[in-house]
Amino acid sequence: MTGRLRAIAIDTKPLRHPDYRRLFVGQGVSFVGFQVTAVAVPVQVYAISRSSFWVGVLGLVGLVPLIVFGLWGGAVADAVDRRKLLLVSAAVTWVVTLALLVQALLGLDSLGLIMVLVAIQSAAFAVTSPTRNAILPRLIERSEVPAANTLNFTVTNVGTVAGPLLAGVIIAKWGGFAVAYATDAVLFTVALYAAVRLPPLPPLASGAHLPRPGLRSVVDGLRFIWSRPVLLMSFGVDIIAMVFAMPRALFPEVADERFGGPSAVGWLFAAISIGAVIGGLSSGWIGRVRRQGIALTVAIVGWGAAVALSGLGRVLWVTVALLAVAGAADLVSAVLRQTILQVYAPDEMRGRLQGVFVVVVAGGPRLGDLRAGATAAVAGVTFSWVAGGIASVVLVLFAVALVPAFRRYDASVLPEPAVPPELEEPAEPSMTPVTADDEALRDIAISDRRS
Repeated sequence: MTGRLRAIAIDTKPLRHPDYRRLFVGQGVSFVGFQVTAVAVPVQVYAISRSSFWVGVLGLVGLVPLIVFGLWGGAVADAVDRRKLLLVSAAVTWVVTLALLVQALLGLDSLGLIMVLVAIQSAAFAVTSPTRNAILPRLIERSEVPAANTLNFTVTNVGTVAGPLLAGVIIAKWGGFAVAYATDAVLFTVALYAAVRLPPLPPLASGAHLPRPGLRSVVDGLRFIWSRPVLLMSFGVDIIAMVFAMPRALFPEVADERFGGPSAVGWLFAAISIGAVIGGLSSGWIGRVRRQGIALTVAIVGWGAAVALSGLGRVLWVTVALLAVAGAADLVSAVLRQTILQVYAPDEMRGRLQGVFVVVVAGGPRLGDLRAGATAAVAGVTFSWVAGGIASVVLVLFAVALVPAFRRYDASVLPEPAVPPELEEPAEPSMTPVTADDEALRDIAISDRRS
């Protein structure tokens, strides 16, 4: 029994590295506060507007800076010291939280101001997250990357459980929105401390090989993804799952009309992460999965089906339990996607690819918020919730059927180390005429290499 428990228990080996351990603790503690704010903002918007549509608009407001600064921030992370970039972006996030605190204390009740602050916060997050993820492989051994990803996703999901539950109590009983934002500001100082203690992390490339942050650098990262069907599909299925099956924007209205108000909203926001934490603590088996494309598909189909069923619940604990099942499936999906990406990515491109990852992972739910809120305004909350889950299952299965390489992907067969586009050496022109025999030999060599 002990051996079986060890086989499935979460792998903690990466925590033996001090720099990673501090970053892990800082991320875990600060994420509790981040999630308190993530609940307080939509609840405050709903309290001001009394409309799920405006709660959904929050997703759109955060999406544009997320895309722009996620891609740009990833490119910058490949060209500068990642420790310094992490410090600057984290400081901006902290200042925005203080601004949210001030507007709550003054009782401004301004949707416009809240939207602006959410946009700035989204931009800062879009730089912080890919930078932190790009740092990770520099702090630990390559073989420990899957375990570190699982630890990171698990601790953030612990925060996503504790944060919303804490937010529900704070908003309902302990002083409202101002206390919620103050809690976030205090807890975030732990993440700032962890960033300060990191060693310098300058780019490994230098001179002419050092990428310049800009449009061309971003395009190189997108080209890298586009040229690899497995990597491209791993992003695609996640976008489908989040856009169609994320019911988060509906939680304030459902809590108010179906489950009794603010005390229930915390449980709804926490439910998905409760399942993710349980899945993370029993995640030792994930690192042994070889057919990761199939496993990723099963996980995302499970997510959509559980979300659809949860939308039919009329008892709070039933809805929470089904959302928890969806969260466990989402944890498996997230670990597999992040691991696939970090295996493919050379250090010189890791920031850019993590920028795209953040745009997809964080942007998808924001589009999902907009879709859910808009659909609910037209067809009702239950239809928006249930139909979205069903649609995600159907579309994911259809997309995977179109890409056989994704279904056949075997994690035990690692790809050759990838070369970033800016590091590729142009072939020197040959001065010798090419004959038909030369062309035949070249074709045979290419065929052998592919085999």
